[in-house]
Amino acid sequence: MSNGQTSPANATATHDPVHHGWFYRRTVLPILALLRVGASPRRLAWSIAIGIIIGINPLLGSTTVLCLVVAWALRLNVAASQVATHSVYPLEILLFVPFLHIGTRVFHTAPLPLSAAAIMGMARRHPLDLVRELWRWEWHALVIWAVLAVVAVPTIAFILTPLLRRLLERVKTRQYPIVAHH
Repeated sequence: MSNGQTSPANATATHDPVHHGWFYRRTVLPILALLRVGASPRRLAWSIAIGIIIGINPLLGSTTVLCLVVAWALRLNVAASQVATHSVYPLEILLFVPFLHIGTRVFHTAPLPLSAAAIMGMARRHPLDLVRELWRWEWHALVIWAVLAVVAVPTIAFILTPLLRRLLERVKTRQYPIVAHH
């Protein structure tokens, strides 16, 4: 521009380099890139919502494959759902015991012994009973998670859709860098 102002398209070229943190680089930038290449905000919102909820399910070790299958079956953005799933992994670990605990309360089953000594004692005395109990606790935790998922997925998608639409407008006007300049 002739009056000394910088156009939005050239704004990132004239500023100091932007250095983002790990979380921003691993979660936000991939979503920005997907928006930039034409992914729909609505589909991205549903993909992220599915990824988040599958990412916190109490069946440890199942999130990546489960998320891949569900995103593919629902024709969602697999990349966005995987980014979301892997971003919430610490929450899966944090919520594992609460899901098990709520499951025992709702289904009126014996409480989960949280000490290693109690679990090892059960394993030595009655290993098959321990396996049955572990599956019962896991199954009940999955039911609690599924009930949460039915409510949380549409809620998250509903919240994210307008946010992603606004973000898309900012991406179109290049108000967000897609990659940091080094």
